[in-house]
Amino acid sequence: MTTYGDLVTQILLFFVLLFSLSNLDSGKFSSAMTSLQGSLGILDGGSAIMGGEFTEAGNSGEFLISAEEQREFEQLESKIQKVIDEGDIGGVHLSLDERGLVVRFVEGVLFDSGKAEIKDDAKKILDKLAPILIESHRQIRIEGHTDNLPIHTKEFPSNWELSTARAVNVVKYLIERHNMSPYIISAAGYSEYRPIAPNDSERNRALNRRVDIIILKSTSEAQEPR
Repeated sequence: MTTYGDLVTQILLFFVLLFSLSNLDSGKFSSAMTSLQGSLGILDGGSAIMGGEFTEAGNSGEFLISAEEQREFEQLESKIQKVIDEGDIGGVHLSLDERGLVVRFVEGVLFDSGKAEIKDDAKKILDKLAPILIESHRQIRIEGHTDNLPIHTKEFPSNWELSTARAVNVVKYLIERHNMSPYIISAAGYSEYRPIAPNDSERNRALNRRVDIIILKSTSEAQEPR
């Protein structure tokens, strides 16, 4: 009798479910799905950045950002581009990728070849960019990169030390000179292992010798503790 009772109960629930689905309220269903997506951390609509360009969500399914965040990045890009144009600064390039807004300095702009001491002219560039970085109220990551030609000096036994030292020196300058919060800025050295071009020519190796200042998306790094 117990088994029979369970079977009848399950059959009853099955038909109740069929009845409820046949009278589905599309508005309530949409609200329920929106609530479920929010609880799972899925964004509803918005935009994405792919290959340096913003695209609408749903086209790629990756790198989603909100429309508000898109506008913020566009405004930041405009401000930084204005600084570059007014100062006639060469060797600095802006791009958007899955991490956020990238301000890329090719080797020779911030540092001399094989060195990690920031050049005096480069400090003037950083002085102009620092207020924009601070006012963005976003996490900032400084990345150092090299080509695949080995370096072996007393100061830098390998490209790991060189790339990391360059990133750290930029971080220290922004903190000590411009009082940037240490909670919102970090340094990373990637040596030769994040190339943007094949290391098969001097021109391409020069592209890989770079320092990137990245204004990160909201989800890319933890926020500053309150």
